[in-house]
Amino acid sequence: MTTNYLGWAGIVRLGLVQTALGAIVVLTTSTLNRVMGVELGLAASLPAALVGWHYGVQLSRPYWGHGSDVGRRRTPWIIAGMGVLALGGVLAANATIMMGTSLWLGVAIAIVAFTLVGAGVGASGTSLLAMLAVAVAPERRPAAASITWIMMILGIVLTANLAGANLDPFSEQRLALVASAVAGGAFLLTLLAVMGVEDRVAPGAVSGPSSAAAAPAPRKASAFRAAINEIWSEPLARAFTIFVFASMLAYSAQDLILEPFAGLVFGYSVGESTKLSGMQHSGVLLGMILVGASGVVIRANKTAWLRRVAVFGCAASAFALVGLAQAGFHAGSWPLQPTVFALGFANGVFAVSAVGMMMSFAGEGAEAREGVRMGLWGASQAVAFGLGGFAGAAGLDAMRAVAPSDPSAFSVVFGCEAALFVVAAALAARLGGARARDSMPSAATPVRS
Repeated sequence: MTTNYLGWAGIVRLGLVQTALGAIVVLTTSTLNRVMGVELGLAASLPAALVGWHYGVQLSRPYWGHGSDVGRRRTPWIIAGMGVLALGGVLAANATIMMGTSLWLGVAIAIVAFTLVGAGVGASGTSLLAMLAVAVAPERRPAAASITWIMMILGIVLTANLAGANLDPFSEQRLALVASAVAGGAFLLTLLAVMGVEDRVAPGAVSGPSSAAAAPAPRKASAFRAAINEIWSEPLARAFTIFVFASMLAYSAQDLILEPFAGLVFGYSVGESTKLSGMQHSGVLLGMILVGASGVVIRANKTAWLRRVAVFGCAASAFALVGLAQAGFHAGSWPLQPTVFALGFANGVFAVSAVGMMMSFAGEGAEAREGVRMGLWGASQAVAFGLGGFAGAAGLDAMRAVAPSDPSAFSVVFGCEAALFVVAAALAARLGGARARDSMPSAATPVRS
């Protein structure tokens, strides 16, 4: 049986789901964060806790992936997940409005809303990546990873600009209308994006070596716990889970301290530090685009090439963070903007290569369970993001309390993040050995751990 892989148009269409996902998420994690802290004057820990909770809910990602594996249909899970996410986004906005008059009732509703946001992101995002893993030809996976990430960032940027323009002058009614418009538009965009796409891919088409012989029969259902145990017993899946956690922990730990660093140590204004953040994201985009474009022309083993790119990206991120650790001691002469741009570029390189490897590894193992594998790795990433942002900020607070100066405090935190990226680079380099162990006959027998 011939496998019908998606063409570029199909890949871009599925990338629109990421655009829709990013649009709703930025509204709940950024815009509502600002409203709670500034317009309502609430403690910053409240929106931070809600955002952290939505990452915690994403521990359910393996369960959603398992559900889509059982029936071998991803589209219903993507649509249902986006519907839940859209409902959560609208409810979160209205809960924020309610906090102005009834704080605790608003907080209670917000917890429900952010639970829906986390569940919706988990269900739709995991199922989308699982679909891409089986529907994209191996030689196009690096570019597909770049496209989907870039389109997610595009959704974030467009929503931030359009929503920002329509929220001024601010009012509760405007916030409710904007949230409803973003959520409704994102859901409709998702429907248009996935309509008929999955039907164009041959049933049973998988990324593993037996894809050509795969039958269109539905996959036999199995217990979720058994599926998780089987996957965790695979050396490659286990090693990659640990790599994702370590690299994303280092990646997210810098998010909440970079702008304070620019303000406290370099004297940047709010506008200047915001532009610095924009420069970092420009570097991220360039790194993503470069890896995606290179992946199209590289003819060597794509997975091995992606692993080497991930090692480079992690090592380069560590090098840039070492630069930031030294920058504070030379604030008058250090080229901060190029250093931040280089950090963003290195982050983009490693992030896209990691997603590309996810697509390549998802169909490997004793039994193809793309959804559960994507869910396991997505859960690892979500936990790392939730812990990383908090750990970076809390570590900075602790160091500022004991260090002799702000540059010293930031230097220690940036140095720890650099060390974590070095660990991630070493873990990425060892993925080849884990993959080789998976191919051994003994790897087919699950080992309970």
